Amino acid sequence: MTATMPLPGLGLPLRDVAANLQTVKGKEVEQQHSGNITEYLEQNMGSVTVNSAQGNPYQPDVSFRGFTASPLLGTPQGLSVFQDGVRINEPFGDVVNWDLLPQSAIANLQVIPGTNPIFGLNTLGGAIAITTKNGRTNPGGQIEISDGSFGRKTIEFEQGGATDNLDYFVTANDAADHGWAEHNASRIKQMFGKVGYQDADTSANMSLTAANNDMQGTQTIPRSFLSNPGQAYTYPDQNINRAALWSFSGSHFYNDDVQLTTNAYSRNYSNANSSSNVNGNYGVNNSIEATNAFSRIDQNSYGIGFQLSYQGKLAAMENQFVTGISGDFANSRYKNFSQNAQFTADRNTVGIDQFVLGTDAKTYNSNLGIFMSDTLSLNRQWSITTSGRYNDARVTINDQTGMQPLLNGDHVFSRFNPGLGTTYNPKPGLTFYTNYNEGMRAPTAIELACADPSAPCSLPNDFIADPALNPVIARTAEFGTRGKFGDKSKWSASVYRTTLDNDIQFISSSGATASTGYFQNVGQTRRQGLEIAANTIVGQFGIGMSYSYIDASYQTPFVEQSASNSSANAKGNINVQSGNKIPGIPQNTFKLLLDYAAMPQWDIGTNLLYRSAIFARGDENNQDRNGMIAGYSVVNMFTNYTISKHLQLFARVDNLFNRQYADFGVLGQNFFNGPGHSFDGNNISNEQFIAPSAPRGAWIGLRYLWM
Repeated sequence: MTATMPLPGLGLPLRDVAANLQTVKGKEVEQQHSGNITEYLEQNMGSVTVNSAQGNPYQPDVSFRGFTASPLLGTPQGLSVFQDGVRINEPFGDVVNWDLLPQSAIANLQVIPGTNPIFGLNTLGGAIAITTKNGRTNPGGQIEISDGSFGRKTIEFEQGGATDNLDYFVTANDAADHGWAEHNASRIKQMFGKVGYQDADTSANMSLTAANNDMQGTQTIPRSFLSNPGQAYTYPDQNINRAALWSFSGSHFYNDDVQLTTNAYSRNYSNANSSSNVNGNYGVNNSIEATNAFSRIDQNSYGIGFQLSYQGKLAAMENQFVTGISGDFANSRYKNFSQNAQFTADRNTVGIDQFVLGTDAKTYNSNLGIFMSDTLSLNRQWSITTSGRYNDARVTINDQTGMQPLLNGDHVFSRFNPGLGTTYNPKPGLTFYTNYNEGMRAPTAIELACADPSAPCSLPNDFIADPALNPVIARTAEFGTRGKFGDKSKWSASVYRTTLDNDIQFISSSGATASTGYFQNVGQTRRQGLEIAANTIVGQFGIGMSYSYIDASYQTPFVEQSASNSSANAKGNINVQSGNKIPGIPQNTFKLLLDYAAMPQWDIGTNLLYRSAIFARGDENNQDRNGMIAGYSVVNMFTNYTISKHLQLFARVDNLFNRQYADFGVLGQNFFNGPGHSFDGNNISNEQFIAPSAPRGAWIGLRYLWM
């Protein structure tokens, strides 16, 4: 059976699933020894790409079919992410902090494509559902240590077991990483624990996910800095994330055909962000070179969900009906401060006065959803799935300073989103499917409070006012097929089109900094594409490949301020036309996995990733003279050797051929054209800023196992 709901349920036979699901088990993730789960997604899952806009390997933007789940406030979020049925998009900004969940806790991970209404808000391009381990299915324990390039040292522990009706599982890790570049060190501390009860009809689990992470970033750098790609444009830039998620889940079978599933959670999250910035107003009557910005988010969120599943007969045909309700609520406090600063010769920002409070706001989020899905098997060949969800999203913003009354506001967004899918199975092992789904994304507090063209703000540091923004509506149509050749070979192919109405775009208002501007509904955008994947086993070789083509474009013309774009007019404006490509989304991606079992105790694996060129942000009209950021190919390798029953040796090499490439870019102004790239406010150049790749890195480790 295949899970197709946020909460665990009865599941559907794969033949009745009208979607191109991708599923991976925790053991497969573990085998490759990726530095974190986002690296694994990038190298193995079809239509997934990653960019390093923040310069830290634990906080990348993850995109699927051109839709993003990002830790960066203000990034339009188009993917929903779940952990054991709990939505982990943070209520404040809908961001996803990939650094909070230990990779070793993952039992399986599923990428659900399309605008599936069942998964609620932000499911514009897809959903990622993570199921964690328990002691019943993961008994025994292990400890592993690794060391290698960039001063990265890790230690990881896990232990699980079961006695009669009770089971437990715990895992924890500590990673110290100096970073491959200057000023991008990280310290990652993660923990996950679960206790459970299970009998013939009932199961219940209580879990704790906790993290205490300190991450530094390096920002993008101008191309003129590439003689030393590891240097920082300005520094310091730091993110400190702390979180504790308590989650309860339970299910009960009333009989073989009726199951009730429920969950409840409470989450405390805090973020402290320090960033160094060029003062975009430097010049006439202003000799302040830099600003230091500090912001803090304190968030308490909680929620509950119920799901009832029933399978039986409808007019002598097999039928499964699922209905449920969920509620997610959060109180957040956001503060930001700024400080005037000057640059040292190596672009460190040194404060020259005190921090001044800019914004102090409280926000309240309420997201309610009622959903249903019904799958009717007309016979062994045909099935029809109808689904729908009613979403009610509310955002309240209250200024706490008394100085920004325009910040105050109550916003309500509600809509019913339908879905319809069909499958046809002409013979065992061959399926054709088609589906049509609709979904919604509500504007976030960040977007609502930064939507006034006459009062642009600097993200994530300032709130100004709250003109109305419309919710983003997504409509997806997809057709696909999948099949098997014997027991060792599988393949799939699909074509899709997702159209967004009222898409929200961050409109830059100054060439001095790429993060100053406002949010605006820009009409219609579209992502359409093709996906092909196959895997097989030939003798001692395991082979897997995927290819994706994504055509992401604006469909409604609009005017954008992008003064660093060489095609901008005298006012710094560019005209974005229908058909212009959306920046940051590669059209072509190819992935190849080769796994060779050299001996029963030794395997060697290779990942090949190819990504085509992308446009930089700020080049939404695709006319900047810098052109596109070049595509690239990169090869990674991993190996596992079993020394004894209890001891394993493993190793990994990233960027085997030490390729230099960039996976992200933005247009901006370079203020550092003085000697040794020091500050020179009288010699400012418009340049393409890029996020350089990490050089070759290698790590080796030992794992000790016991039962």
